[in-house]
Amino acid sequence: MKRLAIIGASGHGKVIADIALKNGYEDIIFYDDNEEIKECAGFPVVGKCSDAFEIDCDKIVAIGNAVIREKIQKLIKTVTLIHPDAVISRRVKIGEGTVIMAGAVINSDSIIGNGCIINTGASVDHDCVIGDYVHVSVGAHVAGTCKIDDRTWIGAGATVKNNVDICSDCMVGAGALVVKNINSKGTYVGVPVRKIK
Repeated sequence: MKRLAIIGASGHGKVIADIALKNGYEDIIFYDDNEEIKECAGFPVVGKCSDAFEIDCDKIVAIGNAVIREKIQKLIKTVTLIHPDAVISRRVKIGEGTVIMAGAVINSDSIIGNGCIINTGASVDHDCVIGDYVHVSVGAHVAGTCKIDDRTWIGAGATVKNNVDICSDCMVGAGALVVKNINSKGTYVGVPVRKIK
């Protein structure tokens, strides 16, 4: 029986549980530091996040915060989960602990790092390099030949124009449009984006 421990009992964890079921996992358990949470998506929450380090089964980190996700994932071996309704080129490399949601599209010769979230209906076009712990949110689109560095968050419905680089530790707001390189970490919003902090 395939068993999966999901670290983080949240909405993100619920979606990962559904993907896990579609990938043949029959026994799913959650871990979360909030002791008031007893179940998530109909599955039991059986202990704190650190308790999952010792259990002998497949594991994945379902925490949206990239800094926390990275910290936990570096302590354990994690699996990669891909929804069967995602469309992924045969020439894509995907790192450990990454989750790719339903309706996502990743095109030829792109590289997706460790611990990434390519969310529902998001797209990453050809020849992109997506760093570790990046989140490409629901319905966001990254055009061809872009580079997005570690821990950057591309907000829901945002668009990154082709041939654009975004440095690490950035947050691009929902619905934003990135048309030129971003070289300074911070929060960017608008069409086209401007830095607000």
